[in-house]
Amino acid sequence: MKDKLTIVIPSKNESNTLYDCLQFLYNQKDIEGVRVIVADVSDDEYSIGILYKAINDFKSKLKIEIIKGGYPSEGRLAGSKLANTPYILFLDADIFLTNHNLLSDIFQKLKTNKIELLTTPFQTAKQWNLVFRIFDIFQWLSIKVNSPFAVGGFQLWKTKAYWKTGGYKKDELFAEDYSISSKSNPKYFHIHKTKGVWTSPRRFENKGVTYMVSLMIRSYINRNNPEFFKKHHNYWN
Repeated sequence: MKDKLTIVIPSKNESNTLYDCLQFLYNQKDIEGVRVIVADVSDDEYSIGILYKAINDFKSKLKIEIIKGGYPSEGRLAGSKLANTPYILFLDADIFLTNHNLLSDIFQKLKTNKIELLTTPFQTAKQWNLVFRIFDIFQWLSIKVNSPFAVGGFQLWKTKAYWKTGGYKKDELFAEDYSISSKSNPKYFHIHKTKGVWTSPRRFENKGVTYMVSLMIRSYINRNNPEFFKKHHNYWN
């Protein structure tokens, strides 16, 4: 997999969450030698220390390197510019690949399918799982209206297709994941069915379900309005 895949993770003060994310990557089948670029802007000494601990603890399998990041879009763009593999996986620091065969299974699928952008469903704390299942419906509808929505937490791109969209825009502060995935070809967009991708429900806990649903609706309405995505709309407050 090391010759096929580069993983890019934007990060800021993620501390133990990022360590766990990297540990789950370390446990993936066939992960030996895969390059992991952490686009980090941490200003918390504990988080920085944990990141360097992860580099040391997982160096036998993962080639982890740190670059300067920014907001997620800026960090992902910076990491993607360094990737020279056929595929790039954009992964968030709070995403845990609990199925150890997940990436191996996905690359087996890529051998026989014309897929340019792949994402997965997410599992989370029990009381929030229903919200994610409702989100799955929105995602399915996004394909039907030719405007695919792949959450930035797990976006596996064919590198050529990624750059065909223009790549992430560093000045986009809001829903940048939808902004770029909506430009992908829905014919080659795929949702890989799995229960092996877990994430924290913190976005819903912090912002509320109503806000997150309205985010999706507003993003779709403004999908052809670049200026909309350059404002943070109180998302980072």
